[in-house]
Amino acid sequence: MAIQTSKLSDPAVRAFVTAVNAHDRRAFMDILAPDATMSDDGADRDLDEWTDREIFSSNGHMEIDKECRGGRSLVTRYRNDAWGEMRTRWSFTVENGRISRFETGQA
Repeated sequence: MAIQTSKLSDPAVRAFVTAVNAHDRRAFMDILAPDATMSDDGADRDLDEWTDREIFSSNGHMEIDKECRGGRSLVTRYRNDAWGEMRTRWSFTVENGRISRFETGQA
């Protein structure tokens, strides 16, 4: 059974998931630190290019199956128009209430 986004433990991660699922690019960018970085399957990616392709232009959506590390690690069923649905892991580094790095990949 999925964990409701509103029940996620970490406020920054909760805001990240909420923004992704609402396709709210402004809220998404607001929760990221100005110099935020990310990786996908272990390779660093261009954050703006990746999020546009994998989240915003392809209707990305996260359903949370599990959280750990105080809510800073998630296992999700992630789906978008490009790839369909897949089981993914997400790990977040939060500094001063904003996400400075996230790492994702297949779980």
